[in-house]
Amino acid sequence: MSVEQQEAPRTGLPPAAGRRAWTVLALLVCLMLVNFADKVVVGLSGVSMKKELGLDSAQFGVIQSSFFWLFALGSVLGGWLGTRVRARWLLAGVSALWVLSLAPMAAQVGFTTIVVCRAMLGFAEGPTVALAMQVVHSWFPAHRRTVPSSIVIAGAGVGPLIAAPVLTWVIDTHSWHAAFAVLAVCGAVVALLWLLGGDSGPEHASAGSATTTVLPERVPLRRLFSTGTLIGMLLLFFVAYANTAVGVSWLPLYLREGLGYDSGTASRLVALPFLGSAVAVILVGVLSSSLTRRGVRNRITRGILPGVMVLASGICTVAFASLDRGVPQMVLLVLAACLNSAGYGVAFAALADVAPVKQRGTVFGIVTGVYSLGGVVAPLVIGGLVDSGTSAAAGYGNGFLILGLTMCVGAAIALLLVDPDRDAAALSARF
Repeated sequence: MSVEQQEAPRTGLPPAAGRRAWTVLALLVCLMLVNFADKVVVGLSGVSMKKELGLDSAQFGVIQSSFFWLFALGSVLGGWLGTRVRARWLLAGVSALWVLSLAPMAAQVGFTTIVVCRAMLGFAEGPTVALAMQVVHSWFPAHRRTVPSSIVIAGAGVGPLIAAPVLTWVIDTHSWHAAFAVLAVCGAVVALLWLLGGDSGPEHASAGSATTTVLPERVPLRRLFSTGTLIGMLLLFFVAYANTAVGVSWLPLYLREGLGYDSGTASRLVALPFLGSAVAVILVGVLSSSLTRRGVRNRITRGILPGVMVLASGICTVAFASLDRGVPQMVLLVLAACLNSAGYGVAFAALADVAPVKQRGTVFGIVTGVYSLGGVVAPLVIGGLVDSGTSAAAGYGNGFLILGLTMCVGAAIALLLVDPDRDAAALSARF
């Protein structure tokens, strides 16, 4: 017989553990903040970088895509190590690798060096989201995970929100190399803070899921990834992350090259989707948690809710790609980003409902690795379409149109597949 997980007490964590949990959560948000600032810096530097190195849009697309070449490998390896190495040392080591990959960019570098550094950074940042989710789930019992998970994801929106105006000022005042130097210093500071105050939580908080079914201790990965919930979430994450990757890599250039905004205006506008996303992630997390407490099924609160949001985001993406520059287009662009990001934390909670606690690190790592492939493909496609379009605006428009349609299809299929309660019950009965 499999050893069964025990449900965490409904009363939550002891007061001391609760206070420490929120401290660790704050540190995880800082890690996510720097993590996504690292992603957006190339997009913010794009115009200056292309001019200095004489790059066309296709070559710049290779640079953007290179970040994701080893992302999946890092995600899977990090997820595997997450069950074997203490989170304090593992996340500190990952952060140190960020710094090492950012530092060379502070000097004069060529195309090849940039690609190598970005690939190395992608490898180092690949496991961050999965490890952060694994750690936050170790501090909060099953019925309280949705909001903390959403707060961690909100850090991904806050990172570019802060980085866009600050790094644009650094780039305009000094150079794009200086922006990378600033991020390397920030990465070192956050790594030190995590080393001093971060770690995994008490074992009893990790146990259990929000379903009414007690999961077995372990399930063969092949069986786990054949469930409708895992298949649906993989697809949903893939199309959503393709949107996220395009946002952090191409949005600043789209605003400047495609729509003709100056650097100052573009830096302010590019912050709006990330501001909206950070707020939306937390609001949706609170909504999902409230619905769960009222007895609404997990299929709705953690499956249909994020699926509908990604579907609506795809529709908004198609709509703004069809409009000319102006307020209606920016409203739809910001709304698309908000809806796309809002369901991430809720979706990770759905994964935790199906994955046994001792396998969550591995499952989160594999899921992150698979959906990162959306980050490999999307920037390359956008770059190719921009170069082949009759104009930059037309190329970007075609790219966002294809992206939006892909999101609609992926989200629609995921809506039919995801059901944490059904799949948790099936796994419990079989294993």
